[in-house]
Amino acid sequence: MHLTRDFLGGPRPLKQSWVIDAHKGLTGPFVALLMLAYSNGSPAAWLYLALHGGYGLAWVAKDRLFPDRAWRARVTLGGALVTFVGLSLYWAAPFLLVSGAAGATPVPVRAAAVVVFTVGLVLMLGADAQKHAALRRGAGLIQTGFFRRTRHPNYLGEMLVYATFALLVEHWLPWAILAAVWLVLFLPRMLAIDASLARYPDWAAYRARTGFLLPSLSGRGELNRGDEERAQPDSRADATAPEN
Repeated sequence: MHLTRDFLGGPRPLKQSWVIDAHKGLTGPFVALLMLAYSNGSPAAWLYLALHGGYGLAWVAKDRLFPDRAWRARVTLGGALVTFVGLSLYWAAPFLLVSGAAGATPVPVRAAAVVVFTVGLVLMLGADAQKHAALRRGAGLIQTGFFRRTRHPNYLGEMLVYATFALLVEHWLPWAILAAVWLVLFLPRMLAIDASLARYPDWAAYRARTGFLLPSLSGRGELNRGDEERAQPDSRADATAPEN
């Protein structure tokens, strides 16, 4: 947290969201420049450009329509640089693919990746939109919709989206980067969210019927209609931090 917000010290002229949006929005142009630089107009390269570039545009639109307050914090120039460089690790996958340092996965795997991407994007955008709307109505525990069977659908969606990009490249490095991000950043933040939710009286029942990340299929302790209508959102802006 210190590195991404206060590195090198000094004033904080930028919002962290500006840095993240800039990087996400530049992903498409970056991949397109790689394709020009390496004269690679293969179907695999175009597919990667469409998926990762399209995700970047979707992220920017999401931040404009239903922003996450966790990214409103102001950062130093050094912190902005650390954030941008850290996010650039995700660009290893397109570089490996487009430069020819790694091959493309077989067509059936690419087709499966499109399905994974679609499901992941729906989860991420849908959960974040629901959380944003719920928080505007007041504090409480979000127990319906995308949060009905999993406590972290937005993280699950983000992980599926980035797993898509690794699926398109026959190389271990993108997977290693994702594993590091998920273990070092995502897992502690999800645990922090769970810890913050424990203060609500109905937390124990909610935890029992939901999965930590993957949706619970047991259905035990399912909300009845009356309970579902009373279920309210959770005020978790201090603990949520998804998406990279």
